[in-house]
Amino acid sequence: MERIPVSEKTRKRLNALLRGEAGESEDLRSAFLRLATQLLIEEGLEEEVEDLLGRDYYERGTSKGRGYRNGYRTGRLKSAEGEIRYGVPQVSDRDEPFRSRIRAILSGRTEELENLAVQMYARGLSTRDIEGAFSSPEGRLLLSRTAVSRITERIWESYEAFATRDLSETEILYLFVDGIAERLHPSCPREAVLCAWGYTWDGTKVLVHLAPGTKEDTDSCRAFFEDLKRRGLPDPLLVTTDGAPGLIRAVEECFPRSARQRCLVHRMRNLQSKVPDPLWPEFKERVRAVYQAPSASTAHVLAEELVRLYQADLPSAVSCFQDDFDACIAHLEFPVTHRKTIRTTNFLERLFLEERRRTKVIPHAFGEKPLLKLMYASILLASETWRNLSVSEFESRKLESIRLKQNERFEKNHTPVIVQKPSRRPVRFSSKKGT
Repeated sequence: MERIPVSEKTRKRLNALLRGEAGESEDLRSAFLRLATQLLIEEGLEEEVEDLLGRDYYERGTSKGRGYRNGYRTGRLKSAEGEIRYGVPQVSDRDEPFRSRIRAILSGRTEELENLAVQMYARGLSTRDIEGAFSSPEGRLLLSRTAVSRITERIWESYEAFATRDLSETEILYLFVDGIAERLHPSCPREAVLCAWGYTWDGTKVLVHLAPGTKEDTDSCRAFFEDLKRRGLPDPLLVTTDGAPGLIRAVEECFPRSARQRCLVHRMRNLQSKVPDPLWPEFKERVRAVYQAPSASTAHVLAEELVRLYQADLPSAVSCFQDDFDACIAHLEFPVTHRKTIRTTNFLERLFLEERRRTKVIPHAFGEKPLLKLMYASILLASETWRNLSVSEFESRKLESIRLKQNERFEKNHTPVIVQKPSRRPVRFSSKKGT
């Protein structure tokens, strides 16, 4: 059996958690904190041993008296999230017994390590952050700067692996896409960071992609989706977005088989801005009746009635209501129990609120790498209250029938046109001389 550092095993468990492969009953926030802290400790201890021996895990040593690695034993650390067990590397055949200086300071720094573990994915763990955690009470550095740099570099590699992973086996049922403007580059205007979350066919929530763009224009959004498709992501059944024209156009171009849902929270805000306050309560209830109708045909009947009642007095609000109406009621084609979840992008709005809350307390969280890691961590921490979607056998059959209808509609509307080449008539030459 191949021998690998214990930190690599912990990293695999952490990556599995980030991919949404934790058990349904597991508290994601607590599990993330424990594993991230465990990984941080194990990597620090292993780097300490590497500094001591002068060689990495796989190299053989020849220096007499410096010792050699001799497996691991279990260390324990009490924390607010429960007991954290971590692997402690053992060193044998030394002139003097090896005593880890890092382990000696761990017990009194539980809270500091937990905060550092969160920031490990939140802003990339600057060298100064790790040096502060792995230093003696007198301020003496317990790890070399080279070892600290190696730890920080592994964190970005983890995000890069996520952002380039194969998606061919990730069949998304419902996809939610939104963007938020962030200052990715100092002294430059804010740029969009696009995020895509979704539910798989068994109802499991999964982070699909997180990547920077220049803005929410068609080109940036198209590149975002084309990257997903290049890595094998099939068309989802439904894509929910806000009203950004570039995002809408890119969804229709890149996912031609998918239904598109307009976020109703954003639409209601747009409508409220166009209706006087005294008239808003009644108007809002009528609009809700349309959007929460039992079927699309009923929604159209109710919509016609609303237009008839308010066309003369509220023409601007009625025009807004009619705009992209079919996308506003797309969710009515899907199972009743799923409609509340799929008709808005609240799934991502909560994420962005959490991310913004964190950037306020991290004064230097600017730059592409730090902010991507911050959002990556915020998704996990904010998702602790989110539940997987229940998909019964009956609902699964209904969704399969929707997929068949979408495929039939696509084949009908995208039938290739065969263009016949014009026939070339043979050139006839006159038999008369001189012509």
